[in-house]
Amino acid sequence: MRLTQGLRPDLQTAIGAVLDRRLSRTSAAPVCVAFSGGGDSLALLIAADAWARGVGRDLLVLHVDHGLQADAADWARRCADVARRLDRRFVRRAWCGPKPPRGLPAAARAARHRLIAEAARTAGARVVLMGHTADDLAEAAAMRAAGSSTPDPKVWAPSPVWPAGRDVFLLRPMLGLRRGELREALVEGGWSWIEDPANADLAYARSRARRQRPVPSADAAPRPDPSGLARQTREPWPGVLSLPRAALRRHPAADVFVGVAALCAGGGSRPPAPAARRRLAEALSGEGPVAATLAGARVAADAERVLFFREAGEAARGGLASRPLAPGVTEVWDGRFEIEAQAPGLCVRRLAGVARRLPPAARTALQEVPQAARGALPVWAKAADPLAVSVDPALARATSLVLPRLQAACGLIDREPVAARTA
Repeated sequence: MRLTQGLRPDLQTAIGAVLDRRLSRTSAAPVCVAFSGGGDSLALLIAADAWARGVGRDLLVLHVDHGLQADAADWARRCADVARRLDRRFVRRAWCGPKPPRGLPAAARAARHRLIAEAARTAGARVVLMGHTADDLAEAAAMRAAGSSTPDPKVWAPSPVWPAGRDVFLLRPMLGLRRGELREALVEGGWSWIEDPANADLAYARSRARRQRPVPSADAAPRPDPSGLARQTREPWPGVLSLPRAALRRHPAADVFVGVAALCAGGGSRPPAPAARRRLAEALSGEGPVAATLAGARVAADAERVLFFREAGEAARGGLASRPLAPGVTEVWDGRFEIEAQAPGLCVRRLAGVARRLPPAARTALQEVPQAARGALPVWAKAADPLAVSVDPALARATSLVLPRLQAACGLIDREPVAARTA
């Protein structure tokens, strides 16, 4: 029997309104909730459960065990008990392996996002709900004031891990609510939650900021919006982004867009430094030709357009290396292409050094692609003979992730993509 006490109606209404704006009522996909067992995520889970029942959608409870606390196994058990009380599916993922001696919070955060994204993709979910509140926004501002580069959590954003988080979005529907009022409501409903001792450990910047009890500000500066530039961006050749150069000039989000476009075209997961992207945006605001590299991408501009594409000679990251392909299994190569082999005994590699070995028709078609962008394109080869290359779609298919990733990162996808219900 399901025995629960929901949140106060005003809180349920506030959270439900955000869920209504961002989520589909008709999708067949489950909605995931990242559930640590703490008060914020517990309040979110209760509200999301009520919303999902109201529209008839499945809800999946995701818990990540970081392996950093002696009580972690007990916490996982308690989280599973809450999911059972709500009659919801529970999935636990563990961060295994050695932990870094330095930068532990950042490493734990990256591992958590990766594990959550992988679990969501496995379940067929497109959206993961996270329990950040207005207090998290205030704490992030306090951390930046103390010298940190911590960004504000956003209401809606693509998963920050790549490529594991592709097609997965994060929704934080409680950023307009205070932590204290949520916990008061939990107490009123007879709920208890886990208190992580790390939240009081002043060795961590987040804990020091929380101790200050910063007050959320209603006067936050608006973020630069690159969505208008993303709408004008095309992918005329696989993996190559093209934007009218005039669109960048004097645009308030030019440097933000340049950083995102380079990251997507380069296929990496580490954004460029703000100073580097600002310098490049300044150069692109002029009239003369520009040739530069940023985040693994080459940026080439003439008077009319700016191109972003993979730097074929930047192999330090390792993404351009040859990889074996298994028939029927989708692989992400170099963070830019999904590759699915149709035949056995193949591998994917970069075109650089083997273009002359392509069949004549393929070499002719390749002439349309800017020469500097060709070398980083994927081709398939026989694993037994890496120089026997082809782009025959009967052997393997490549789907570019570059433009969809840019569109998601720039906010052109602002609500849950719909997976229609089937009978």
